[in-house]
Amino acid sequence: MAVAKRRPACYGQRMSDPLSPKASGTRSGAWRWFGRGAGAAFSIPGLILASAFVGFAGLAKEAGLTVVQTVFMVGVVWALPAKVVLVGAILSHASLPAAAFAVSLSSVRLMPMVVAIVPEMRTPKTRKWVLYALSHFVAVTSWVLALDRFRHVPRDMRTAFYAGLGGTLVLANMAVVTIVYIAAGRLPPAASAALLLLTPMYFLTSLWGSARERASHVAMVLGLALGPVFHLLVPEIDLLAAGVVGGVAAYAWHVIAARRRRT
Repeated sequence: MAVAKRRPACYGQRMSDPLSPKASGTRSGAWRWFGRGAGAAFSIPGLILASAFVGFAGLAKEAGLTVVQTVFMVGVVWALPAKVVLVGAILSHASLPAAAFAVSLSSVRLMPMVVAIVPEMRTPKTRKWVLYALSHFVAVTSWVLALDRFRHVPRDMRTAFYAGLGGTLVLANMAVVTIVYIAAGRLPPAASAALLLLTPMYFLTSLWGSARERASHVAMVLGLALGPVFHLLVPEIDLLAAGVVGGVAAYAWHVIAARRRRT
């Protein structure tokens, strides 16, 4: 008579969602990984991001925003380029629908990042609202840090890790903006611009170092080369044109190189 094998007690716990109330057995581990994610925010990339927010605080103050409005913008909009676009719309006296459309358009670039990071955190028991909530924290720094460190984090603890990482980055930079806005004097325009450029420079170098395929390097090189060209030819859509042409060319190069390796 066949006897059914008894599954070990830990079976199924590995794939449980640490933020789910049903995962009481993994709650202590979830808080531990939450703390590790929070600690990962205090790093060189996090410092670079904070320095960029120093420049943003000066920009918002120059635009006439109050400290409450500026800090609220950091927590709600979060992605730094979108906030810069919003401040620019305020300075240009754009209408509310136009400003909302501009911010939404600038944030479309985050969609591929969300598509890339969500499968790394999702387990069969992960609740959808957890992923929706964590997607708010997706931006350049948190995305690069998370994908770089997820390989050292158990899959069922990645939601807790990313919650600690993203939440700490948001709260820390809200504090930075508050302090800079209230206590610091006005930064020279050149210094503010230089600080704002630190984040995209870090993003570019991080993507170059973490790229798994040569096609990613080709896409970045083409984007850097085509950007100034399209700025002269079609300044209204220069970034879009450079991204589309460079991305398609890099994909074609990847397909051709793969066929050559197979033959």
